[in-house]
Amino acid sequence: MQGKKLSHIDVKGNPAMVDVGGKMSTQRRAVAEAKVRLPKEVMSLIENDELKLAKGPVFSTAIIAGIMGAKKTSDLIPLCHPLAVSAINIEIEIKKNTVVIKCDAGIIGQTGVEMEALTGASVAALTIYDMCKAISHDIVIEEIRLIEKSGGKSDFKRK
Repeated sequence: MQGKKLSHIDVKGNPAMVDVGGKMSTQRRAVAEAKVRLPKEVMSLIENDELKLAKGPVFSTAIIAGIMGAKKTSDLIPLCHPLAVSAINIEIEIKKNTVVIKCDAGIIGQTGVEMEALTGASVAALTIYDMCKAISHDIVIEEIRLIEKSGGKSDFKRK
């Protein structure tokens, strides 16, 4: 890690937004994943890959919430740039007792969309928790992580 420095700290050590004004606009993409472990009493209510409760369809609502959250990332994370994200896609897959949420975000811009993808996946996971908590509080958001990013200075893909 030698030679690397925190990008959101100025020369005096104060928090600062990164200046991306001199960067070229390029096609950028990021994919993030969140995992939500559901207890048996919640899993038993899933039919046809959807969980319908009194509050409505859980996974469909989580997808919409995740998209909305990704679009509002700069309102939530203090030093993120407000971005005109060109694409956000959220997919939900059920694997055993875990709901896997993938948020894929894209933009043509001067900075990446990793935080938007991470925020989208996070908000979708939190929405699942919120909608299911009346059934059980044994819901666990286990993991939120970047899966891949492309465009900009460096590409990344989790193995």
